[in-house]
Amino acid sequence: MSLERDIKVRVSEITEVAERIRRFRLVPVDGGVLPAFSGGSHITVIMHADDRIIRNSYSLMSSPLTPDGYEISVLRTEDSRGGSQFMHERIAVGSELTISHPSNLFPTHQLGRKHLLIAGGIGITPFIAMMEQLELTGQRFELHYAMRDHASGAYAANLVRRYGDRIHLYRSRSDERVPLAGLLEHQRLGTHLYVCGPKRMIDAVLEAGQLAGWPDENLHAERFESAPPGEPFDIGLGRSGGIVHVRPAESMLEALEAAGMSPNYLCRGGACGQCETGIVRCDGIVEHHDHYLTPEERESGRSIMICMSRFKGRELVLDL
Repeated sequence: MSLERDIKVRVSEITEVAERIRRFRLVPVDGGVLPAFSGGSHITVIMHADDRIIRNSYSLMSSPLTPDGYEISVLRTEDSRGGSQFMHERIAVGSELTISHPSNLFPTHQLGRKHLLIAGGIGITPFIAMMEQLELTGQRFELHYAMRDHASGAYAANLVRRYGDRIHLYRSRSDERVPLAGLLEHQRLGTHLYVCGPKRMIDAVLEAGQLAGWPDENLHAERFESAPPGEPFDIGLGRSGGIVHVRPAESMLEALEAAGMSPNYLCRGGACGQCETGIVRCDGIVEHHDHYLTPEERESGRSIMICMSRFKGRELVLDL
């Protein structure tokens, strides 16, 4: 993503919407309007945290019809790599941030006869703008929203008031579960399924869809995963001849950015394919953690997704 496309914004509102979840409204510093977006879009928020820069992606949940401001929700997590804590502890009304232009890797299928939305926890956020867009265009949809309990169910009450019986809520502490098997087996032909939430939930929903005979092109998922930590290692730069050190809690993409480089990316979660980088030489084991490369592509050893994957061994030289 090009730095020339970054946007300066100011935080105009912060609202506590549920347990450990805050909504942030971002408005342009220059007082203009922000770029238009469609339901399912996300932005990357760039945070300057002491000795490092954190870049986290968040779904846009404000109305696609009102470009005067963007709204995102941030869940504070104890195992945060720094982004959620930064937003909760160091950002106040009036703070200025840098964000990317919106990207949409999770759009609704325009020819879908119905849209089945399944959310878990903070995974509700992309569906808020998505449902408003579907409502305005007269498309059929229903939402199944799983949460731990009432206190953690951000926006649940508002969604029920607005969309009525198209919203179905499930609270795990009350032993309520999304009835996946029955739900997926009784949908009209041409229905598209969308899921966003914890990794375990996404994997379970996609597997259930495949077992129920859904075509892969009708199954859509949005993942915002962080790069896993690991042992430190060095990257050799095949074209420039330099070496970049990757720290234990740092991704290759982050290390390259810290070294002054600007690799391409969109999602930073191993799903979009934008940061795929060629491998020039490899003496060791590449630990693939992405959702983009096929098993055959991983086995070939020709490329790596630098936003999520790691390395163990003597030498890794990339086409950079």
